[in-house]
Amino acid sequence: MEHFYKGKKVLIIGGTGTIGKSILKHILLDNPEVVRILSRDEHKQFELQQEMYEYTNIRYLIGDVRDYDRVHRAMQDIDYVFHVAAMKHVPSCEYNPFEAIQTNIIGTQNVIQASINAGVKKTVFTSTDKAIAPTNTYGASKLMAERLISAAQSQTGPKQTIFAAVRFGNVMGSRGSVIPLFKWQIKEKRQITVTDLNMSRFMMTLPQATNLTVQAMKLAIGGEIFVLKMPVICLNDLADVVTNLAAEQLHIDVASIAIKEIGLRPGEKMYEELMTDEEAVHALELPDMFVIPNAFLKKPLTYENAKPASNEGYSSHNVATISREELRELLLQNNLMVL
Repeated sequence: MEHFYKGKKVLIIGGTGTIGKSILKHILLDNPEVVRILSRDEHKQFELQQEMYEYTNIRYLIGDVRDYDRVHRAMQDIDYVFHVAAMKHVPSCEYNPFEAIQTNIIGTQNVIQASINAGVKKTVFTSTDKAIAPTNTYGASKLMAERLISAAQSQTGPKQTIFAAVRFGNVMGSRGSVIPLFKWQIKEKRQITVTDLNMSRFMMTLPQATNLTVQAMKLAIGGEIFVLKMPVICLNDLADVVTNLAAEQLHIDVASIAIKEIGLRPGEKMYEELMTDEEAVHALELPDMFVIPNAFLKKPLTYENAKPASNEGYSSHNVATISREELRELLLQNNLMVL
């Protein structure tokens, strides 16, 4: 599937975010005819325009995923859609739950309907580990959006649009994530705040998240959920490695950086899940991901090098965490510790 996007028209909804920008840069390597970026933040659009000024095949569209008519207009003549727009910060969604519903659920339904009506070939939705057994508004809204995507595949009528979802955990270094927060806290306050040092999380680098999301677009057959494999990191290890690396850069004693536990925020869990035991029974396993078939469709899914998954879920609680040495190398290789 080399040069999958060559000569094609692509829409990235939420294209000025961390994942959206990375997907943009990835598919531009295939020389697509046009890539449209739809987002509601004109300042981030301006910044992206300055960064990507040499490309003549990018179009910048201001609009909100909540506005069906705008989404539909943006999809005219589009081949492939990446839907990466979301409200994603757990506390914000907890405090403003209906805003999360409008963006994450109603917005996703707008994308589905517009994709069908515009005759899009494939639409991929990015979900989260927090959608599994959700304990917060963000996770519940993403779970509902996943269900909409799965159900959409059996409701396309005469249209041939293929829908799929991708689940992954925390993207290391993405805007608003824990590593940039730790770096800022160390530099400005000489302390970091952690919810619970025993917490574990799925984390992956931005290139990993991007490559596997783009791969899911190529592989999608209809209505499935791609569960991307990724490292598990203990928060205690992350706090230790980040403080040590920061101390080296700032030429200060690591003991001068305080680590303060503040307890779980509303809706947070001690560990996250990417696939339930029930889903694992029907799932297929590929070298870098699991594939959960659509429960509404009875046709078998076939992928090269696929095998039945083991009959157990995929949780940060039952997967071994990477070592501190591996974590340190991961941060340095991906330039995540530049202060």
